[in-house]
Parts: sequence; C-alpha cells; structure tokens
Amino acid sequence: MTSAPVWLRRLATRADVAAHPWFAEHPAPPEGARSSAVLVLFGPGPDGRTDVVLTERAHTLRSHPGQVSFPGGRMDPGDDGPVGAALREAQEEVGLEPAGVEVLAALPALHLAPSGNAVTPVLGWWPRPVPVGVVDTAEVARVDRVAVEDLLDPRHRFTTVFGPYRGPGFEVDGLFVWGFTAMLLDTLLDLAGLTRPWDHAHERALPDRVRSPWMRGAEERPDPPETEDTP
Repeated sequence: MTSAPVWLRRLATRADVAAHPWFAEHPAPPEGARSSAVLVLFGPGPDGRTDVVLTERAHTLRSHPGQVSFPGGRMDPGDDGPVGAALREAQEEVGLEPAGVEVLAALPALHLAPSGNAVTPVLGWWPRPVPVGVVDTAEVARVDRVAVEDLLDPRHRFTTVFGPYRGPGFEVDGLFVWGFTAMLLDTLLDLAGLTRPWDHAHERALPDRVRSPWMRGAEERPDPPETEDTP
C-alpha cells in the first residue's frame, strides 16, 4: 500500500483554503444553490508518478460535449453529504470502488452563479488503484489517469481564451482542460506549492471540439464560461 505524498496531506490539512482568491471570490451562499461534489482523486501511477483521475464527457452530448472534468455530480437525498455524492458519482461514471478511496478532505464549496451550483471538491487518495474506465458511453467518452508531473510541465500550460473569458488551461495526451476543472487544478497545485513558472501570455483559443452547440461560432457571452464542465 502506497501512502499519500506529503504535499497532498499538507494540502488536505490547510486551514486557509477558503482564503485563496479563487475560493474567496466564489463562496457558496447559505441557501438556494444546488449542491454538487467532485472527486479529485490522486494515486500512484503505474510508472511511479502520482496521477489524478479525469474524465471526458461524450462528444455527442448536447450539454458540455467533450468537456474534461473530475468524476462527480449533484448530491442526491440518499448521499452521505458531499463525500458520499462524490464517491457514488465516481462509481457510476468510472467504475471506482468507493471502499478503496482514502478521503483526505472536503474543501470549501465553490459557488458557480450562472448554473446555481455549489460544488464541493473532495480530495482523495487511491493507495491501491484498480482499473477504471467508461461505464456509460452515452455520458463519458474517456477516463484517464493523468500524471501530476505532466500537468505541471510549463509546455502543457496556457491561458484559454473564449470571447472575454481568460482562464488557465492544460493539454495532456489530447485532453483539453479548461473552465472549472482547470481553475480547480490550477488552484490546488498552487496551494500544494507545486506550481512551476509558466507563460501566462501564451494564449490558446477554445477548440471547437469542446464547445457546446450554442458556443460554436459565438465569441461573446454575458457570463464567464466557468460552468462549462460543472457536474
């Protein structure tokens, strides 16, 4: 059994996560928002490097086709809070066995105003990873375990541009990560003290393959597209 890396355990025990600018700018309201959760699951990769589980939504979906996200979704009445929701959704989406996950922390919920979602990121560690994959091809096109080292590589980082929107982006092994997922990854890597200098002036337009139907051909919108990969 492999223990979680020191940086991840330190991240899970930080008491100042809510003070980070991105968390501070998106606090969950006391009521009225729909509760969701995502599982940010790290584990020892087959090559010895720590990796994180990411999914790519089916490209045939009308809503958020091709979006890269963490396993997760809306909280059901029978869930044991955000942790239960994150684990259940991960099991349904990628075939993960919840009992094999060491839950390290439930971070402060983030309010995504345009969609009305309050999303709780749940940090997890996978001491003994087992094979995972697409459970429902109508919903998920791809499941990947992406090395943290590859996400940190400055060559894989850029600023995503769509109309007035500017936000962090990653591309690894053909996965174009932007919006909520990229912002959460960017923030967690920063809080973990892992971020390497990268060129924020390197801009890349949002590819057509990850645009929702209404976005294709449109370059402006009234609200920032941070909800494009909301669970």
